[in-house]
Amino acid sequence: MSKITPQVNGAQLFTKHSFKGEMTATRPSPVFVASLSLALVAMTSLALADGAAITQHGNTRRALACMTCHGAQGEGTPTSGFPRLAGLNAGYLRTQLDNFAQGRRVNAIMAPIALALNDDEREAVTRYYAGLRGAASTAKPVPQTNVPGASLANQGRWSQGLPACIQCHGAMGVGVGSTFPALAGQSSIYLENQLRAWQEGTRAPGPLGLMKGVADKMSAADIKAVAAYFSALPPSQSTLGSKP
Repeated sequence: MSKITPQVNGAQLFTKHSFKGEMTATRPSPVFVASLSLALVAMTSLALADGAAITQHGNTRRALACMTCHGAQGEGTPTSGFPRLAGLNAGYLRTQLDNFAQGRRVNAIMAPIALALNDDEREAVTRYYAGLRGAASTAKPVPQTNVPGASLANQGRWSQGLPACIQCHGAMGVGVGSTFPALAGQSSIYLENQLRAWQEGTRAPGPLGLMKGVADKMSAADIKAVAAYFSALPPSQSTLGSKP
């Protein structure tokens, strides 16, 4: 048996063991494996850095810095109706950027920004926000029996076929996966605007047309009450700094 150890710049890449009359066996050396691991870590860090840079400075194709509207830590601007992004599921955020770019979700501010981001940039931005721990809300949980929106949020109104919000969005509105985003701690103005957008058909209805059907069964008073309820709840710890 002969042992062959190819090297590049003095670093052993593979160890080959040759056996007479048998197939040559090759396996990567520990040095090569370590180098590859470091390279993958560097690539991941670069993607995160790119996402952070775009949120802070925009890009060269005139995409505005995300923080201009969504806050330095992705906490949103509640009084202006700009939503919290920090800790939201990366898949959900990516879907929304794609929808803005493709016209399935209509918004005069977000459409040109989404169009100015390429696929890699959208991925980097959404993963950055998904892993970001935004500024915690100062709001305190509202007793469920003391606010008008609590009944709709937690029990629904089945006499009209209106399900409870938490059946899809999770207890206390913490969100479920990439389809049902967190509602707790979001701007009430933003939540109201989205429910009206579904009523008006300016936002895609989502899987099985669920949100269009729900919104159409809600009155203006229902919308305001539910939005106020969820906005008063604090973002859960699972939402702050959740994994993509």
